[in-house]
Amino acid sequence: MKDWRAWMAKYLPDADPHGPNYVNGYNYAATMVQVLKQAGNDLSRENIMRQALNLRDLELPMLLPGIKVSTSPTDYYPVQQLQLMRFNGKRWERFGDVLQDE
Repeated sequence: MKDWRAWMAKYLPDADPHGPNYVNGYNYAATMVQVLKQAGNDLSRENIMRQALNLRDLELPMLLPGIKVSTSPTDYYPVQQLQLMRFNGKRWERFGDVLQDE
């Protein structure tokens, strides 16, 4: 969270940090960085797509702990876990284990 806040302050100082698109964009960029690392020196479209479809247990900076990104050539849906939360009157609290949606 500290890295994201620093990034927002540096690159988007006038933006509303509560806007969900900024968080999503930050995670998309982190995912793309991983895809490019996996691709190595072969930046062909074919290899980029291959790497994007072979992500394994990628932890993104703005996802809840235990929520991971995984893809495969037959499963394009990257997030298949969820964490239940409840409002305690002041803030949201996680409860229970991370649930897997297969």
